[in-house]
Amino acid sequence: MVGGLLMTHGDDAGIRLPPNMAPVQVVVCATRSAPRACGARLDDDPDRTPGWKFNHWEMKGVPLRIEIGARDLESASCVLARRDRPGKQGKERGVALAPESLVPHVQTQLEEIQAALLEDATRFRDGNIVDVSSYAELRAAVDQGKWARGFWAGSDEEEVRVKEETGATLRCFPLDREQDRGVCFLTGQPQGQIALFAKAY
Repeated sequence: MVGGLLMTHGDDAGIRLPPNMAPVQVVVCATRSAPRACGARLDDDPDRTPGWKFNHWEMKGVPLRIEIGARDLESASCVLARRDRPGKQGKERGVALAPESLVPHVQTQLEEIQAALLEDATRFRDGNIVDVSSYAELRAAVDQGKWARGFWAGSDEEEVRVKEETGATLRCFPLDREQDRGVCFLTGQPQGQIALFAKAY
């Protein structure tokens, strides 16, 4: 489960945790003493720079970061930084600190992050699955680093052959297609069921 989560939602900066799974959904990074936010982790460590704090919580995958500095306190505002959108694209400046507006805004942001991560993962998955109807097509798909989806009615021995010749193994029988039947791409048997083959990395 952890490996699947990392492969699905990880990036070069670490893990991107979906809010519904994150043990810490929001972290408040203060560059000076700041009020605690209900339901959030406060990082007001005076021995760490803001940059260190931002990087630390990004690597941990916390979905949303609230940044509060001296100027922000003067204007009663903060900066929201979304983990799923790196750099300036994911930052929203001048967000009011008043709880009656900040709390619902944070809740909306978490819902949007959850939906965005699901959409990204689904798009990546669907873009890397190749439907195959022959062994040659499976080999070509696997050589391209894709996942091959086709009807399978092979024996255990034939599954071992596929692994030895292509490096791909039978990963799963998709539950949403378990009633589908068709011609096995390897054996030609008519009662194959949909299966996914891919290399393990």
